[in-house]
Amino acid sequence: MQGGMGAGVSNWRLARAVASQGHIGVVSGTALDVILARRLQLGDPDGQMRLALAEFPDQSIAQKIIDRYFIEGGKQPDQPFLAKPMIGHNPSQAVEELLVASNFVEVFLAKQGHDGMVGINYLNKIQTPLLASIYGAMLADVDIIVVGAGIPIEIPKIIEGLIHNESVSQKLYVKDSASSHDHKMFFDPKKVLKDRPQLQRPLFFPIVSSATLAAMLVKKCKGQIDGLVIEGSSAGGHNAPPRGQTKYSQEGEPVYGPRDEIDLKAIASHEIPFWLAGSYASPDKLAKALAAGATGIQVGTIFAFCEESGLRDDIKREIILNCKTQQPRVFTDPVASPAGFPFKVLSVSDTLSDAAIYNRRDRLCDLGYLREAYELPNGSLSWRCPAEDQETFLRKGGNLEDTVGRKCICNGLMANIGLAQIQSDNAEELPLLTCGDDLSGILRVISAGEASYTARDVINFLLSNRGN
Repeated sequence: MQGGMGAGVSNWRLARAVASQGHIGVVSGTALDVILARRLQLGDPDGQMRLALAEFPDQSIAQKIIDRYFIEGGKQPDQPFLAKPMIGHNPSQAVEELLVASNFVEVFLAKQGHDGMVGINYLNKIQTPLLASIYGAMLADVDIIVVGAGIPIEIPKIIEGLIHNESVSQKLYVKDSASSHDHKMFFDPKKVLKDRPQLQRPLFFPIVSSATLAAMLVKKCKGQIDGLVIEGSSAGGHNAPPRGQTKYSQEGEPVYGPRDEIDLKAIASHEIPFWLAGSYASPDKLAKALAAGATGIQVGTIFAFCEESGLRDDIKREIILNCKTQQPRVFTDPVASPAGFPFKVLSVSDTLSDAAIYNRRDRLCDLGYLREAYELPNGSLSWRCPAEDQETFLRKGGNLEDTVGRKCICNGLMANIGLAQIQSDNAEELPLLTCGDDLSGILRVISAGEASYTARDVINFLLSNRGN
């Protein structure tokens, strides 16, 4: 299984390439609405966005999106992308339509030209787009819904409701809520599509980091779990925090210990297929996973730098070159992410991983995927982000200590894939890269004298001890 790396790194091209080889290709479901909008503003040079939109069930919605965002020939390089509304707890009709359509587009394109399996990966922590996004992916007949970064206990019930085009809801986490009221997000397919097709049920794979969490989900989920992704602390992106009281290394990274080791016998006892993730990208590790009872492995980092991934080509070249000359540094930053989870940051020149460069950036939050909901005195909800302007965050009732070290991951991830915003000071947002701890597989995949490699090369390497 190819990992779902956001935002836009695990794009439709990568997922299609993997699925075409008979394995599970996965697109990232993070920020697909802004990704579609910005691809259209760049002129959709290969026409793939418009090709997919032409297959969307409601052509009036597809045309509305094209009319709003598409720019023939692409926007001027020094012009900013058109702002897209941030998603709150009461999203507008237009916001929901863009979410549904953008998730449809990514999955639709990933599924073309083969009969393999395609999944989509969501972060449970990014709550507000989730319901409409899942529906959009299901409209494109997604095969697997993969959800991590939280406890996705409500997802099977949501999937079941959406199969029947019913209104669905999800409990909304509210920071330091003082009221007894349960805040929820709602989504009603009937408000988006007049003619709603019959949908097939996708498989559901939660991502977990412990046998305890796996057991809780198996026991308490109101619906079927079809597979588990068991992700260790060396995986890229967001990590689960260490269990118990967190200790830190001299470099400031959280230290994982024996309590964080995953009991694979307990995982296997549920008799549910499972994939192991986090530094498993080698033939030997694949064999070890299978011997432990796993169905297979989930591999992310080694795919992130292949030709089909959504990362900028110049970034791929620099990382591959660095791997040949020196081991790039991956730092597990305990505070960088506004989500509150440890976040892997790859040190690369001229990116936001450099503290001095990041500190020159104006603190602002204009995409808002990792904002937190909080209650106003009257019990209603508002939103704030620990990476936004500190005075603004304090004015919204936040604590100053929550802002220290926080980084704008949303804009950094857009810059990683060539969709960097031009801000009001004419500064272009810079990348903020993430990957897993283990980059060693890159040199084992890439041929001597070559500067790049493909998804097929990765698969052939991983299966090189298996005779197929």
